[in-house]
This record gives sequence, structure tokens and C-alpha cells, in this order.
Amino acid sequence: MPDVLIPVHAIKGRGAATRLAHRFSRDERSAFDDGWADESPPAAEGEAGAEGERRAPATEVRFEDARSALSENDSPDISFDRSLNPYRGCEHGCIYCFARPTHSYLDLSPGLDFETKLIAKRNIAQVLRGELGRRGYRPSHVAIGTATDCYQPIERELRLTRSVIEVLQEARHPFALVTKSSGVERDLDLIAPMAAQRLAAVYVTVTTLDADLARRLEPRAASPARRLRTIRTLAEAGVPVGVSVAPQIPFLNEDLEQVLEAAWDAGARSAFYTVIRLPWEVAPLFKEWLALHYPQRAARVMARIQDMRGGKDYDADFASRMKGSGLWAELVAQRFAKATARLGFNRERIGMDTSLFRPLGAEGQGSLF
Repeated sequence: MPDVLIPVHAIKGRGAATRLAHRFSRDERSAFDDGWADESPPAAEGEAGAEGERRAPATEVRFEDARSALSENDSPDISFDRSLNPYRGCEHGCIYCFARPTHSYLDLSPGLDFETKLIAKRNIAQVLRGELGRRGYRPSHVAIGTATDCYQPIERELRLTRSVIEVLQEARHPFALVTKSSGVERDLDLIAPMAAQRLAAVYVTVTTLDADLARRLEPRAASPARRLRTIRTLAEAGVPVGVSVAPQIPFLNEDLEQVLEAAWDAGARSAFYTVIRLPWEVAPLFKEWLALHYPQRAARVMARIQDMRGGKDYDADFASRMKGSGLWAELVAQRFAKATARLGFNRERIGMDTSLFRPLGAEGQGSLF
């Protein structure tokens, strides 16, 4: 793979290095404990360190009025049929994020724009309230944050995720959310009582225990150690908590068993994984990232990814897009199955209770009918 010559300041604190053109192209916050205070910035593979301390690209928040809150899904390889995402784009900057190409539909780059030009659905709680109050609505657990992290840094100020959970609590509507952020702890006053009624569950993504690798993969997400503390805090509060070890990337995050063991010790009792997905613009972005951070193993990583995708960077077939196919995919599946069985994961399904649901009236009061 050819060298990628990009100034260090262009990638400082971000995942993508460039504003990659999308396929439709025509031509400071307050202090927060994300676990990185004692960690040093990572150096590129084969380099002693990085030079230059220019400011990272700034974050810009735009607002939109959402026309709908709940998205329905009928994909056979996904376990939920309704999802909700308060934000488009994600400041965490995870380089592998399969949602990056959605920024193309906004005429924005799936690269730096995805993590610096964020869209906040400012009316999402009001729209959700209306949808839950529709005649004939039938409850089914809602998955929050399935595309972009619902507790990414801007949630600290905008509180859109909290406003959504407040509506769900009022309606006694079940939900589960997935996050890489310790920010979820702020809303335990809502989540824990709902969990006691079998109305809430939380999944925390821990891709690796290697802090250096995590800082490159997910530059603005909480550190691995901080995420484990979040799992422990949730579990001690009585919240059913699971761990996502997705995505698995060949020759990069190879500590699958260690992550599962640490998550189990912290209190997680369910687990799931996927292998890396590189749809549309994610493939060139990930290759660029590999050339910047891991040039010595870039070709080997991509060769193994292609082994799991029938010789391509990505295959969208429902039968294999989440777990891949072939020898390498089977090896990951076996490792995950043996580790989870040994530790005791997934022995009990996190069940949600829909019987408590009460439709909301226009003023937010439970309907009498």
C-alpha cells in the first residue's frame, strides 16, 4: 500500500484523516471523565512519536426537525425491528463505523465531516411522544444508538437521549441502548428504575483492552478501562448489561478472550460480536487509516478481511454481512463461542416486558382508553 502523506495535525484527535469525497459528490467542551487523562497519545506504527500540536478540526453541530423518531427494520440478521438515533454523525470518530456513508446523503464527507459536522434531531422527543400515542401503536423494544452513539460528547449539552428516555419511561416502553461512552451513567436515575421493571438494558462496546489501539480506532470514545468501569456501575445499579466486542478486525484487536473475561468480571452477562464491515466509502477510509497508523501490517489486514468477504472488501449478503464467511470468519466464531461458554455469557436472555405500556396523550398524560 502506498505511503499516505498527511500532516499530523490533520488527524490529531480524529479518526479519519481527510474529507474523503462521497459517492454522490459533484466536485471546546467542559472537562469530562472519559478515562483518557492518564494516557499518552499513540504514535504511528514504526514511529517514535508524532510532532506538531496544532488544533484538531473543530466540531460543528447543526439542528434538524425530525419527521419521524422510530425507524423500522426487517433485516433478517438484526434482532430488533425498531431503532432510534438522536444524532447523525458521531464525534467518537471510529474509523470502522458502518454508518459513515449515511453522511453522503447529506452531501457531506463520510470522512472528517461525519465526525465534525453533526446533525442533532432537536425535536426527537416530541416526535417520539406522538408516535407512541398513535391509535393502534403496538410496543416492541426500541434499540437506541444503533447507527451513531447516543451518548457521544454533544449529548452532555444537548441531552436529546435523556429526553427520549424520559418519554419512554413515561410510556413504560421497553428499550435497549448501545454505547462506548461513560455518559450513560448520568441517566441511571431513569434507566435503573426501568430496568427493575424489565424495561431497559444497556450494551457497552469494548473493542479491545489495548488503550493505544483504542485511541487510534475510536479516538474520542471513552478508554477501555473507563468502559469497564461503566459496565460495573450499571451492573451494580441492577441494570442488565451486555458487552459488544464488535467489530473484530484481523491482526488488530486480537484480545477477544481477554475483553470478554474483563467484561464478565465487571458484571456483563450477555455478549455479541460482528466482524468489520466496509460498505461504500468506509473501505477507502479504512485503508487510508491503516496506511497511516499500521503501514507494516496494512496489506495483511486487508487480505484477511477480503478472505472473510469472498475476496471483496465487503459483501452485503444478509447471510454473511455480520459474521463473514470462510476459514477466518469460522475461527472468530469458534473463539467467541468457546470463550462465552466458558465464562457463562448468554445463558439467560434479556427479556423485555411490553405489557406495562401505556399510550401517551397529547399533553404527555397516560391515555384512559
